[in-house]
Amino acid sequence: MHSMRKMLKKHYNIDAENILPKQGGWASLAYQVYDYKACYFLKVYEKNRASTPKLTALIDQYVPVMEWLIHHSNLKGKIPVPHLTRGGDYKCEDEYGIYLLYDYIKGETIGNRDLTDDQVFQLSNIVTELHVYGEDIPMETDDLRDHFDVPFLQSLKQTLNKERDALPNDIRVLIHPYMKQIHDLVITVDKLSVRLKNSDLRRALCHTDLHYWNLMQSGQQLMLIDWEGLRLAPVEADLMFLVYKPYYSEFLRIYRRTHKHFSPNPMALRFYQGKRKLEDVWELIEQLLLDQQEEQERRVTKGLLKEALRDTS
Repeated sequence: MHSMRKMLKKHYNIDAENILPKQGGWASLAYQVYDYKACYFLKVYEKNRASTPKLTALIDQYVPVMEWLIHHSNLKGKIPVPHLTRGGDYKCEDEYGIYLLYDYIKGETIGNRDLTDDQVFQLSNIVTELHVYGEDIPMETDDLRDHFDVPFLQSLKQTLNKERDALPNDIRVLIHPYMKQIHDLVITVDKLSVRLKNSDLRRALCHTDLHYWNLMQSGQQLMLIDWEGLRLAPVEADLMFLVYKPYYSEFLRIYRRTHKHFSPNPMALRFYQGKRKLEDVWELIEQLLLDQQEEQERRVTKGLLKEALRDTS
């Protein structure tokens, strides 16, 4: 914690009275930071993790867009934006990690619980408002534009095509029963990627990771957190998380008040659903192959991989 205190003082002029570990996501660590005046949330991306470069590469592109949304949309109070450092940067780093500092949100993650009717209403309004904004916003968004690429697909195929003894035995045993369905899904996503690159779908700002672990209830307000995946993409990149929810028809009713006569594009939905399934599989395989994990952490990762493999059917 000493190095973290030094980092907070150097970059944010915060004298941390206490730093408490909190439950983070699979991609980062989380801490609650107290000083003598306020409470903060510190997000830490460890540099020794294979996923960190991908998750942090666009911080300087997506955070300014979030900041713009705070001032020019109805999303203020519904999305968090990191504090600037003393040097005016959105992040800071040292040899250990890359850091983002937020105000601490008092509340709890939705997680495995179902949404209440009011939470469905609030989530629908957040997504509806976000999708109002597209390529016409006065911000630099070229790096956030989705070109329907699937950059991890070649690495996934190469890993799966390795000779029998090239993969650790525990990973090979897990993957083997699902090889055909993964192969079929790879072909499908590859074909859809090519077709979508030749399409002319409208792009809007999309969160692209709308699962319930990224939703927090703070008092009466539902908040959408973890914006690493913010992209300028067809709205199906968000709707893929909602189409099978029991409240999807209610979501569309609210959504169409603003987005008149909207109808999802089936090809884009299939692409984003298939891409996400394969991406989940690849990121978990990558963790097992490249990250230094304790035995218990490795067990958890293998459990998550098994669930992701089942979902590829």
